[in-house]
Amino acid sequence: MATVEHCLYCFDTLAAYLESRKSMSLKEIETSWDEYNQDVDAGAGQNEASKSESLEKRIPALRRVTNSDDSTTSGSASPSSGSTMSLPVETPATSTDSLPSAGPVITESPLFVTWNTVSSRTGNTSLRGCIGTFEGQELDEGLSSYAITSAIHDMRFDPISKRELPSLEVAVTLLTDFEDCDDTMDWEIGTHGLRISFTDRGRRYGATYLPDVAEEQGWTKEETLVSLMRKAGWVGKKDKWQAVDLKVVRYQGRKKSLQYPEYKHWRDWAERKSEA
Repeated sequence: MATVEHCLYCFDTLAAYLESRKSMSLKEIETSWDEYNQDVDAGAGQNEASKSESLEKRIPALRRVTNSDDSTTSGSASPSSGSTMSLPVETPATSTDSLPSAGPVITESPLFVTWNTVSSRTGNTSLRGCIGTFEGQELDEGLSSYAITSAIHDMRFDPISKRELPSLEVAVTLLTDFEDCDDTMDWEIGTHGLRISFTDRGRRYGATYLPDVAEEQGWTKEETLVSLMRKAGWVGKKDKWQAVDLKVVRYQGRKKSLQYPEYKHWRDWAERKSEA
């Protein structure tokens, strides 16, 4: 499936393009992200150790307070020797040995890169660019290419500018499980993306929606198909769409998204490390 590292790579590729600098490679980012997480985990461990040390220093004082309170209570109270105090215990981090093992590393896949703007007031997202390919791509080259293409060359939008970076979210979708549909309704909302192709009045049409589109828009299957035909450029009557001989291919998408503040936090850490 798509990973955080894929999203970081897209952000760094776009930022480098807009800032006229060299981007890190996907491999470099994967290594850096692993080191970053180890550093974060180590910092968290130090904080836990500090908390434990502080707690150990407080326990004798807490015991003295407890013993003092026991000596002045009524005869119905339990003797101090039998009283206990329940103190919070910091549990160790979950062992990675108990976690599911990661799946096989994906190095090549059809893919789409989507850019959204995030509202600073509501947190809602709006599409800012989305372009991809159904041809398998080496991820290092494919992600960098489509990160720029979807940001700069999506003809539905103006090119993304440097000042917009802080408001962006990137989503990477790796496409899998392509299957011909038995009919136009042989797919599930929220599970499948669609790729349609058809010919009408001598003209060929084609378009796609990623798996999350229909669910996010609240569309029915029919509304999704009609909208997709419109996206392809079909201008026929809405109630005549079923007269068109549609070829429908369904597929699934393994998606990961990341917002700019998360990218910036990692990037600042990486720059500090490189300067050390």
